[in-house]
Amino acid sequence: MKNIGKHIRYLTKKKGMDFSMEECKVSSLYNLEETIAKELLEKVEYPWEALAEINDYILKIGNTLDLNKYEKIGEDVWIAKSAKVMPTAYIHGPAIIGENAEIRHCAFIRGKAIVGEGAVVGNSTELKNVILFNKVQVPHYNYVGDSILGYKAHMGAGSITSNVKSDKKLVVVKNGDKKIETGIKKFGAMIGDEVEVGCGSVLNPGTVVGKNSNIYPLSSVRGVIPKNSIYKNKNEIIEKSIL
Repeated sequence: MKNIGKHIRYLTKKKGMDFSMEECKVSSLYNLEETIAKELLEKVEYPWEALAEINDYILKIGNTLDLNKYEKIGEDVWIAKSAKVMPTAYIHGPAIIGENAEIRHCAFIRGKAIVGEGAVVGNSTELKNVILFNKVQVPHYNYVGDSILGYKAHMGAGSITSNVKSDKKLVVVKNGDKKIETGIKKFGAMIGDEVEVGCGSVLNPGTVVGKNSNIYPLSSVRGVIPKNSIYKNKNEIIEKSIL
């Protein structure tokens, strides 16, 4: 079939289809020009290796921020003067809220949080030990813990990252018969640039979602989802191809 212009082709992936662990690397997931945490993430191969350093990194760069653009509020909280923060929001340090970010009604930022430029943290959303790249949106009843969300990533209403396994064991990132022992107990999700997570979805501990992928609403996701994909369920992952 010949058509003019760009079209989307959908190719069903069989259960157990193996994708390279290259999908999990910082270089595959993120455009580091779109975060104030560039220096931190450049030092690591896999993004979860940066989780333990978010606290100290914020403290390191906080006092170097341009005072014409940022002001320090309370203890170790830096908020851009152009950011909109509702009076009912709670922000515990250390935290950095970037320029033109929006922190909405009853947002709960528990600390160790970098909120990028133009990002939205919405009604009753809770953050803890996270990096949100520029223009990330977590706008409605989201929980995001021990996670990194790439440029323009969006989590639909009620979608969450589950950051601790029910058996409390250390998290392993699995992709088919390949796996990476992370050595950490708290690990939510590594979400690539421009990922769309559908409403009511749960990203289980150790989930990695490649850039430009979509997660169907009400999904329970685990393991590695390749870039440019549509996740329907664990047995059906659809590749998006532009012809």
